This record gives sequence, structure tokens and C-alpha cells, in this order.
Amino acid sequence: MKEDLQSSFDILLNKLSDWGSAFVENLPNIVLAVAVLLAAYFLARYTSKGVSKLVAKRVPQKSITNLISNLTTVVVVLFGLFLALSILDLNDALMSLLTGAGVAGLVVGLALQGALSNTISGVVLSFRKNIRIGDWIETNGFAGEVVKINLNNFIIKEADNNKVIIPNKTILENPLKNFTLTNKMRVVLGCGVGYESDLDFVENLTKKTVKEAIDQVKSMDDVEFYFEEFGGSSINFIIRFYITSESAIEKLRAKNTVIKALKKAFDKEGINIPFPIRTLEFNTGLKVNSKEFAEALSTN
Repeated sequence: MKEDLQSSFDILLNKLSDWGSAFVENLPNIVLAVAVLLAAYFLARYTSKGVSKLVAKRVPQKSITNLISNLTTVVVVLFGLFLALSILDLNDALMSLLTGAGVAGLVVGLALQGALSNTISGVVLSFRKNIRIGDWIETNGFAGEVVKINLNNFIIKEADNNKVIIPNKTILENPLKNFTLTNKMRVVLGCGVGYESDLDFVENLTKKTVKEAIDQVKSMDDVEFYFEEFGGSSINFIIRFYITSESAIEKLRAKNTVIKALKKAFDKEGINIPFPIRTLEFNTGLKVNSKEFAEALSTN
């Protein structure tokens, strides 16, 4: 029993002695590896700050700036870690680490495919010059002002002050209309007048009214006027003119102004804006005996 304990104790001492000798032999490499890790840590901090400032000049979204800054930190630290492992001659551990990281990355990527797709789309949207915070856009059936571009979603504020959250992937995959990219916007408005109206007078009055109501319309020639059809109750026409604006709300305001001005002008000149009517014709040519008709009603 004592011999077994002594043998085990000797083996332990030999192991400790071998480890001590290996530590002393590899002490320069260990010191160098630790120095590399420390250098990578401080380099990652300074690199992260520099990249953050550089990205912030081009991307207003703080979330995107933080993401790129953190990715830079991870890349620099991982590079320092791999270099330190190579200095310690731990190639097997390095290969195992790379293999495990690759498998883990594949599993995570498959599990979070939708979330990663939205994140990548958010980064792409943040660097697009034709979509910026404050722009008035229309996409996926919604229209409003872009208030935020996050990593996972796109937030717009509609004219009624409601906010719509749209996945970034959906924005990239569907058409998008950006009203802010051009400073001219065409306003189209339809109306109708009675059949008794003087159409030439209606056209001239309409153009004059639009010119006086909208400051951006400099002359009557800037107003396009077209009669469209003989409607059921009126002769219908449309007017078109341009305004200088980067927001769709100005288009609604222009319509509102012109509608009120046209109503006042037409009322002043006695021009009728008919509403839909229906005429019932009872003169069918049939002769009805009032006495027989009364008897039929009484029996029923």
C-alpha cells in the first residue's frame, strides 16, 4: 500500500517537474503571447473609436455605428487571440477553435436566418444615399416620414402621426417611392360642372383661380386643364399643376387650398357643381283603371 502511494506521489512530482520545466522553457513565448493579447485589446479599443467616428460621419443611425464598431473590436481581438495561440505553438487548439467557431456560426446562421437577413438589410439601407432619415417615402402600402433605420426594422411616421414598423428585408425587396429626392411634385385634382355651363369660361376661371390660390403657380399656362368625359350628372375635368415641395403633406395642403378656392369662385359665378342624381320616368304609356287599381289594393 505504501509502495503504491509512494509510486503515485513520484509520478505526480515528475509531472509537476515536467510542467515546471515546460513553463520555464516556454516562458518567453508565454510572455510574448500575453503581450500580443494586451496589444490586441488596446488596439481594438482605439480602432473601434476611430471606426465609430468615421462611420458616424456617413451613417446617422447610432445602432449601425455601434454594430460596426463592435464588429471591428471582435475582429481585432480574435486576430490577437489566434496570433497568441500560434506563438504558443497550440496549432491543434487553434484548429479546434476555428472548427468549433465555424460549426457554431453555421448553426446560429440557420436558426436566425430571418433576423440576420433584416440586420444585413439594415446595414445596406443605412449606407444608401437615396434613403435618409427625414425623407418622405411610400412603400409596401404605407407613406410617411422616415424617422429611424434600426438593425432589424424601418420606422416611418404617417401623416396621421401613427408610426409604421417595417422589416428591413421587406424594404429592399419591394419598390420604394421617395418624394424627397425631387423638389417638384405634381398635384392632380378632378371636378365636374353642370351641362348648362359655358365650358370655355369654366376653363379660364379654373386656371385663374388656381394661379391666384397657389403662389408657386406663376401663370395660367402652368395649369393643365382637360375635360375628360360626359358624366352621369356633370361634365368632368381634371387640372394638373406643379408645386415645389419635398413632403407629400404639401400636396394635400395644395389640394385643400384649390378645392376651397374653386368652390368660392364657382359659387360667385353661379356655376353648378352637380352631385349624382337619378331621374325616374313614370310616363310609360300604360292605361290604368284607378277603380280597378284601388280594388286590387283593398283585396291585398
